[in-house]
Amino acid sequence: MIRLDNKYNLTREENVFVAKKYLKDSVYRSAFLEGMAVTFPQTEAILENAVVSNVSAKDVAKVIELRDGWEYILNNLDAELDLKFLEDLHEIIAREDVPWDRLGKLRIENVRITGTNYLPPVPDAEEVSGWIKEILGSDASDTDKAVDLMLFLMRAQLFLDGNKRVATLACNKVLVATGRGIFSLPPELKEEFGRLLVGFYETGEGDELKELIFNNCLTGL
Repeated sequence: MIRLDNKYNLTREENVFVAKKYLKDSVYRSAFLEGMAVTFPQTEAILENAVVSNVSAKDVAKVIELRDGWEYILNNLDAELDLKFLEDLHEIIAREDVPWDRLGKLRIENVRITGTNYLPPVPDAEEVSGWIKEILGSDASDTDKAVDLMLFLMRAQLFLDGNKRVATLACNKVLVATGRGIFSLPPELKEEFGRLLVGFYETGEGDELKELIFNNCLTGL
């Protein structure tokens, strides 16, 4: 796949400021990507602990989990991003989606991905850890590492559910820690992103998807 340059060059302090400034919007965009039935005003109200009507209790809880996921990565920017970190992150953001005894645990069954015939193999912990180290230890730019990690995690489907949320938050941990902005998908690009993501699932080729992300999904100062 193509390699991306760094789009932003921020200090850690500046990047944390950007992440916090756009936190509500980032949570809303993640919720929209996941198909949650919440508007931006409703997301904003939920995050401000206001009473919200016409939103299911499950979607309210999932919005709060996304906020908690962001807080977790911002409070642990210097922590090693390894499989254990991803498992801990999954425990935070998937409480409404998988049984308690499967939170933070690699899936042990086959899964299907909506819209594609691609069947991701059942993940092996040692192999996954090796891939993470290879991606983050490469000589690519910080931005390229962050995006490649996100795409790897989406395609690998490590967990029963919540994989896109884990992947995007992991991407943002790398970006914020290295001063390269934040990732969030504009709602109007959801369909195109989904189409390119399906193509990536099926072929492992993600050049167009990476270009879309670089040109439209990175925010900084």
